[in-house]
Amino acid sequence: MKVTLYSSTGCTYCAKIKDELKRWGISYEERNVTENKDYFNDLHARGIFSTPVTFLEDTPVIGYRPNKMKQLLGITPEQDAQQAAPAAAETQEASADTLFTELTPAMYEAEYDLVSIGSGPAGASAAVYAARGKLKTLVLDKAPASGALAITHKIANYPGVTEELTGLELVDRIRKQAKDYGAVFAKANVQSLELDGDIKKIHLPDGTIKAKSIFIAVGSRGRGSKLPGEEEFAGRGVSYCSTCDAAFFEGRTIAVVGDTEEAVSEAYSLSHFAKHVYFLIPGKKLTGTATLDDLQGASNIEVLFSHRVLEILGTPDERLQGLHVQTGNGEKKNFDVDGVFLYVSGNKPATDFIGDSVQRDEDGYIVVNELLQTSAEGVFAGGDARRTPLKQAVIAAADGAIAAQGADQYVNKRKRLIAQYS
Repeated sequence: MKVTLYSSTGCTYCAKIKDELKRWGISYEERNVTENKDYFNDLHARGIFSTPVTFLEDTPVIGYRPNKMKQLLGITPEQDAQQAAPAAAETQEASADTLFTELTPAMYEAEYDLVSIGSGPAGASAAVYAARGKLKTLVLDKAPASGALAITHKIANYPGVTEELTGLELVDRIRKQAKDYGAVFAKANVQSLELDGDIKKIHLPDGTIKAKSIFIAVGSRGRGSKLPGEEEFAGRGVSYCSTCDAAFFEGRTIAVVGDTEEAVSEAYSLSHFAKHVYFLIPGKKLTGTATLDDLQGASNIEVLFSHRVLEILGTPDERLQGLHVQTGNGEKKNFDVDGVFLYVSGNKPATDFIGDSVQRDEDGYIVVNELLQTSAEGVFAGGDARRTPLKQAVIAAADGAIAAQGADQYVNKRKRLIAQYS
């Protein structure tokens, strides 16, 4: 089968597709649309405005969809597993899959000093500090490759990180550091908590984990569902990465949808390519530290608050042609655009499983004090599980450090926190 990969310079998921093809032993022709205008025009003529795109003969697979590619290539789960083992040994790099183990009977019998529920920057950082402080540490996560940081395309504002790094690569570095200190990572879906007494109980589908202290670092959920038309027109006008796809919309009219700092930054970047940019902000204001000051000088950006996208519109041949939008006063209207870049937040803390085990506010955020202690003794919470003025990886990591030190004080019955200075 002939395999042709259309990639672009700086495209993170293009690199991931190449790694997968190499691992499967599949030869392919790479066509970089950034470096070759003919390849760019070829995709454009096919109505595709995104990379990566992998053609298996004449069938396009748009985006990073390894499961779809395995299906079309006829690669069985057994073959995939066999090929994954030597690849992992060859790279010597720990990933979200190789770092996490399945739960064993011994884990259900053990009594942990600290169990972190969640392995994002908060949970992983807590594991580093706890394990290094000689606490017997277990980290549980039902989906290690998801989460707000893990799905971030590129990290540019984490202290000390100067190279191009994805969110998953960054959090895996922290996880590996914790594992080197002795923390254990396991995939598990926590169903409920029992927090009375000295030994807390964490109920899972197949058993119960026992812990002297708990750190709730579950983070937040993304949007509950995709917009109507979003999946249908993904790669055919719907994009999530200006670095990958901006050039496809040179001289065209596009929309950027979102309310975050990332959305503002991407709108500005895209204004250098597009003829006109509608910046559609769902609510009455931006979130976090986002500000419109960064858009100064971009005369082709039209900022519209209280404009919520109801549907992405397109033609029967799967070409995007517009957005159906509702304004703040209830009016519904269509915007004619050639493309839309989505950076929609809408995250909510993933704390439903907690119930009334600890105090939460009206939005589901766990209420904590300055040392991240919850209403239950020996139970801490941090990251996006608590209400913070900023949702940033560095703040979540700091929460993990504070919670681990608090757990150390609680478990060892210390009178005060003992800081780790090196």
